Amino acid sequence: MQRVVKPKTQRGKRFLQEREAKIFENPKKTMFVKGGNTSQTVTQMLKELYQLKKDNAVMYKRKNIMRPFEDETQLEFFSQRCDASLFMFGSHSKKRPNNIVIGRLFDHHILDMIELGIENFKSMFDIEGAKCSAGTKPCMMFVGEQFDIEPDYIRLKNLFADFFRGVVIKQIRLQGLEHVIMITAAEGKIYLRNYKILLKKSGSKTPRIELDDMGPSVDFSVRRTKIASDDLYRRSLKQPKNAKVKKRKNISRDAFGSQLGRIHMQKQDLDNLQTRKMKGLKRGNPNKDATSSPNKKSKQSTEES
Repeated sequence: MQRVVKPKTQRGKRFLQEREAKIFENPKKTMFVKGGNTSQTVTQMLKELYQLKKDNAVMYKRKNIMRPFEDETQLEFFSQRCDASLFMFGSHSKKRPNNIVIGRLFDHHILDMIELGIENFKSMFDIEGAKCSAGTKPCMMFVGEQFDIEPDYIRLKNLFADFFRGVVIKQIRLQGLEHVIMITAAEGKIYLRNYKILLKKSGSKTPRIELDDMGPSVDFSVRRTKIASDDLYRRSLKQPKNAKVKKRKNISRDAFGSQLGRIHMQKQDLDNLQTRKMKGLKRGNPNKDATSSPNKKSKQSTEES
């Protein structure tokens, strides 16, 4: 049974309220964990990916002896401690050199885990050029048929998108697009590349776009996978009814983003349309004129007599 914690102070009460389930959840936090034995390559890659996700990430600098595929309890404990739902674990051994495990949790329990091996790594400090600012929301590109065909690669694509997407936003300006993450699947390997977007003059209002390699660049090979069942995965995707945006009828947007509305009205009777009252434009009543004409004639006859 789960232990119910009752707050004793106002600070503890606010802390527990932040951990409660919300209709619109906070941005997902990522844990970067070092294993009992790590190489320089693994440590450097964890540090640089942490720099890209610094606003919503936690870096554990101490070594933690664990094996995620054999025992998940320690990772789940770290998840409850720092309220994180994504993790990246790095280790190094003779059997699995330069090993990376990337995964996510649902309700502080392991949902998906995929083990990747680093075959080639190039640090961002080995590449000259400007770097994007920390916390920038990236544009993501997935290249390769395997991301749409094979089940493991489909889940890996979804996991990478969940890992790097950052804060959910509604609008973004053109100058705010600085970072591109390109993930390619080819010949049984996965290539991760990071580019900086350069906006240059083109002689028109639309700038010319160039991509400059900024690193880190990593070549992965898939080793082991642990994917959640369809029922559990479907349950993790459920949303409350209040979070779903209802479709508004008769409202659309044009190519420029302007909101347009369609109004349905009954057919109007233009004969009874109220206009400005003027004596010269006032219509006469034919029935009234017919009844009043004999009286006028009799009045004229009395005057003549």
